[in-house]
Amino acid sequence: MKLFFSVFAGCILNCSLLTGQGFAEQTIPPINERYAESAEETPDFQRHLVPMLSKLGCNGRSCHGSFQGRGGFQLSLFGYDFEMDHKGLNERIDTQDPADSYALQKATNVDEHEGGEKIKPGSWEYRVFHKWIESGAAGAETPMKLARLEVTPAELVVQGADEQHQLNVVAVWENGTREDVTPLSRFQSNDTSIAEVSENGMITSRSPGDSHVIVFYDNGLFAVPVIQPVSQETARNYPEVPAPTAVDQHVITKLRKLGIVQSELSTDEEFLRRVSLDIAGTLPTPGEVRAFVEDSSPDKRSQVIERLLESPAYSAWWSTRLNDLTGNAVNQINNVSFSNTRVSKEWYEWIRKRVADNMPYDQLVEGIVLAKSQREDETYTEYCERMTKIYTDKTCEEFAEQDSLPYFWARRNFQTSEDRAIGFAYTFLGIRVQCAQCHKHPFDQWTQQDFTQFQPLFSRTRYSQNGTDASEYRAMLEELDLDKSLRGNQLRRELATLANKGKVVPFPALVDNAPRTSTKKGKDGKTLTPNQMARVLGGEPFNLNEYENPREPLMKWLRGDAQELFAKAFVNRVWANYFNRGIVEPTDDLSLANPPSNAALLDHLAQGFIEHNFDMKWVHREICNSRTYQLSWQANDTNRLDERNFSHAIPRRMPAEVAMDAIRQATASDEANESYLASLDSRAIAIPDSAQGRGGNNYALTIFGKSARENNCDCERSNEPTLLQTLYLNNDNEFLSAIDSKNGWLNQLADQWGEKQKAQAEQVAPRPENYAEVVERYEAYIKRLREQDDKAKLKEVKSKLTAYKAKYGQQDKNEEPEQPVVTEQQMQETVTTAYLRTLNRFPTEQELETGVEAIHASSSRVQGMRDLLWALLNTKEFIVNH
Repeated sequence: MKLFFSVFAGCILNCSLLTGQGFAEQTIPPINERYAESAEETPDFQRHLVPMLSKLGCNGRSCHGSFQGRGGFQLSLFGYDFEMDHKGLNERIDTQDPADSYALQKATNVDEHEGGEKIKPGSWEYRVFHKWIESGAAGAETPMKLARLEVTPAELVVQGADEQHQLNVVAVWENGTREDVTPLSRFQSNDTSIAEVSENGMITSRSPGDSHVIVFYDNGLFAVPVIQPVSQETARNYPEVPAPTAVDQHVITKLRKLGIVQSELSTDEEFLRRVSLDIAGTLPTPGEVRAFVEDSSPDKRSQVIERLLESPAYSAWWSTRLNDLTGNAVNQINNVSFSNTRVSKEWYEWIRKRVADNMPYDQLVEGIVLAKSQREDETYTEYCERMTKIYTDKTCEEFAEQDSLPYFWARRNFQTSEDRAIGFAYTFLGIRVQCAQCHKHPFDQWTQQDFTQFQPLFSRTRYSQNGTDASEYRAMLEELDLDKSLRGNQLRRELATLANKGKVVPFPALVDNAPRTSTKKGKDGKTLTPNQMARVLGGEPFNLNEYENPREPLMKWLRGDAQELFAKAFVNRVWANYFNRGIVEPTDDLSLANPPSNAALLDHLAQGFIEHNFDMKWVHREICNSRTYQLSWQANDTNRLDERNFSHAIPRRMPAEVAMDAIRQATASDEANESYLASLDSRAIAIPDSAQGRGGNNYALTIFGKSARENNCDCERSNEPTLLQTLYLNNDNEFLSAIDSKNGWLNQLADQWGEKQKAQAEQVAPRPENYAEVVERYEAYIKRLREQDDKAKLKEVKSKLTAYKAKYGQQDKNEEPEQPVVTEQQMQETVTTAYLRTLNRFPTEQELETGVEAIHASSSRVQGMRDLLWALLNTKEFIVNH
């Protein structure tokens, strides 16, 4: 059961091994040469006729490949449904008089054709079509398997614009047959500004840069890298550049071809901020910045990486990213317990524990794919006893100790076998198979038959409200003596109340339905179980009914034939977190027509991940310890336009949760600021749910692009800037409240400086002219009340006087209390701390001078610091990770 990723492996991974000598003497010449004149050879339906019709566009979505067909004639979209295509053509051909065939007359426009003339009479295409009809118009009852495509040149490096190079394509079939199929192949440029390609495979170079030309034939695809240097600094002219790690070596190998020189290393301050945000979603503290800059150890950057990987913030942030992938969203959880919010938290904590423990990624995934609610050694009642105990644990830590996470299979958008096939491929393989639901995938190898036979693997798994034993379920309800009229949500609420009191209640459970049995019996008198044929993508068919757990073949596949793609999907997504884009971009489209920008780099990371037993921290270390990750964001003349080859850091807006935490951390008291890496209390990066909408801090998370976790798309998380984000940072109440918090840094400064902090919206109101008179009347009234011993009224009036004075403040200089002296040096240190808290760097001399002057010019020192802090939080430098 070998996965058909051999096309990918042969075409992409080993392309560097192919040379012009790859065309052996036994290769069958191209069909346009063989049919330049009349030929005795009979064309093959799969190998010749269908690819020819595809190249002519006959089975495209705008022609006969549309779901309605055209002119009463329909072909399968993009081909590969040979039975359907053969049946449709057979109704329009005449084997006795091929030239009179309706299909041929339409294609040549002899009989008026809406699409015009597709085949010229007398052309090689005409002779192929005619000969196929004449020879009996045989179909493809047993389709051949394409082993690989061999394309030369396998990589094209040009030196300037308007160079032309012809591609040659050889199909190698499973039986060893080799044929030059260049005239039958389709060609597509992924970026026509870099290179154009003709319908016959002639590449014409255009502007400097790199892209790919994709070759399509049968269900095989081959990506040809096309590179045009952007400078003269290539090959021997390339400068000496440090490449201390394998990651750096693979990156520089590509950059050397492109003539792109890497930027210089980032400063210590830039690196510390970047790596802290990327690994742990947390800003470094002022103390950490100072210590790191002063540290002269040669391995101090590696030490920081290790410290961050061991922090609770790392496990929280990367658990959030895995919760994005697995779809943990309250509004998608479908009655698997008595509180969807609690289920979401249990889901999150289950993953967080495994990330914190650095459980191998394949084992973490196994706990999801092969998840079970009820253990093999327990009855349904015992399962409910265990779940009731877990339900009373408000921390959800006890659930995190369980072996598996069944909730993945209970989502509302994950119930049909079709949705599950699509979602599974997206989550664990980073591929989009939904196109194959209806037709041959236009940009990958998957056919509709592949998808149809993949679906059954997901058809027997469901969540049962009655658990695994209906009789035990009913008995438990009877024992609880509930109102028998309770149904649905009313029943769930009542059971939740009882569970909170510690009473054992029935819980829903994930179950795998037994194979369907036949009404017929075999010779031995036993009921027959019909075969349920299924296959993993690219594998061989097998009887699913041989498996008690129908998901077992999926996990074997992820660790077997699909292991390389499984690993690539993970490391590519991790890479994108650090570089703003994946080696394959989009990160959830690892299709053959969307090749990696650096195949050798992706191979290195995937192979290393596998060899290190799916150690997630190994991936983070391998990336973050590379010089490539630690480069400056400031570009040079050669790399200023580069966004796909990792020659410099790309500034990118912080993710939603990280941005919210950064605002709170920057404005928090010193004690709270220093606790963020270790404490997850109230951290946005540790919110279990998708947190969409306007409640609580959901509004901010929503406008800053937190994933809603509703669709199979990495694009649900957005780091794009918007006007709403700007408005939030300018004047949103939540944002301003963080600055003015009584537990915040400004209030701490106010205490130290002997000043009373004033919130932005509560500036001291102008005193009325009769202020002194009103105060005097209040005081006289208070004196009389004391004499009358009216304690209740006295308390009320004193409260009013206090409020009146607080409203208008102490504006008379003679009334102001004496304030501690704040020296110029202390003021400079405070301004420096503001920069270290927000931008995580020391201010320049000019910035320091401007900051101090602004404070002196303000109505009070605290108000001046407030204005400075607000301004720093509103800089692009703060909200962007660079």
